[in-house]
Amino acid sequence: MEYKELLDIAKTARKNAYAPYSKFYVGTALLTKSGKVYTGCNVENLSFGATICAERCAIAKAVSEGERDFSAIAVYAGEKFTSPCGICLQTIYEFTKDIDIVLADRNAIKVYKLQDLMPISAIPIE
Repeated sequence: MEYKELLDIAKTARKNAYAPYSKFYVGTALLTKSGKVYTGCNVENLSFGATICAERCAIAKAVSEGERDFSAIAVYAGEKFTSPCGICLQTIYEFTKDIDIVLADRNAIKVYKLQDLMPISAIPIE
């Protein structure tokens, strides 16, 4: 799957985001090594600690369906490039260390490796 297509799926997922407090709507599309795509959106809660980010939403959906091998995740938040937060990066790292993280604004696409955005994790280094 081309990353532009993955981003288009993330843009569509963003429409389902529930962000009445921050007004920061995020959608994501997670590509598994088997070729399946799982979407996610952020779901806020007045108690911000109960908020779930779009990336973790997609990962939870994939894992609950038996998927554990991921090759790319596209994140779309609108006008500006938006990287996954630290908790999301750590969650991604839990399942794979070799994944492309695809970010976009309204005009361009950037692709990063996980280790570019999170060079050291909370998981012991091998």
